[in-house]
Amino acid sequence: SEAPSSKSKTASPKEAVRNEQPLTISKQPATIAATPLAKKIIEENKLTQNISGSGSNGKITKDDVLKAMTKGFGGEKGPDSYRDGGTRDEERQKMTPLRKKLAQRLVAVKNQTAMLTTFNEVDMSKIMELRAKYNPQIEKLKGTKLGFMSFFTKAACEALQLFPAVNAMIDGEEIVYHKFCDVGIAVSAPKGLVVPIVRNAEILSLAGIELKIKELALKARDNKLSMEEMTGGTFTITNGGVFGSLMSTPIINPPQVAILGMHNVVER
Repeated sequence: SEAPSSKSKTASPKEAVRNEQPLTISKQPATIAATPLAKKIIEENKLTQNISGSGSNGKITKDDVLKAMTKGFGGEKGPDSYRDGGTRDEERQKMTPLRKKLAQRLVAVKNQTAMLTTFNEVDMSKIMELRAKYNPQIEKLKGTKLGFMSFFTKAACEALQLFPAVNAMIDGEEIVYHKFCDVGIAVSAPKGLVVPIVRNAEILSLAGIELKIKELALKARDNKLSMEEMTGGTFTITNGGVFGSLMSTPIINPPQVAILGMHNVVER
């Protein structure tokens, strides 16, 4: 920001509150370099504000994006600050049928199942090396880059075939073992959280999984998913890492018996 001239008047605290402006929105230059995680957060949240990079050579990092997203929300204000230009307004919106149904199902499954959450760390350095080595070729051949989710999905399919009980469901007094892996990928859509299904993910290549996830995510964003594309999964993966989450306790999607929560990837 520009330094004030010698004639500038120093604003009092009350004036600063009244003169506080919202974050200016402008087109984010396509040539700005950013880390893969930073780019993913920018794309998924449709961010267009100018973001200053703090990484090497001005590269935008995840922390830079999260800082830009929260700009304007962190000021310390007293209980009477609304008198100096704040607001006491409220807004009510009716829940969409999808959001209402989702809330009911999640509460029901927490009350009807005995869920256990375990936390484990994984060394992602080999995955990072594979992506750096092969992404240029894969993008040229397939038109897409490999994200983390394709590796997570492929690894999950291998594990589900080794431990079929995790890929099963309970039907009355019977356990139904699935011989296929229909993996649900949790996606944040305008109308709420949706979980489209990647059918027979166990037979797809990494690029094939990535292309299918991309196709379903675009449909979710445009509210074009069909009921068939959101039903019948045998296992679910959710990725809170795109929001910077270090850990969470995701809720099982019934009648499935397990869910995998992926979180932040950090360098050490």
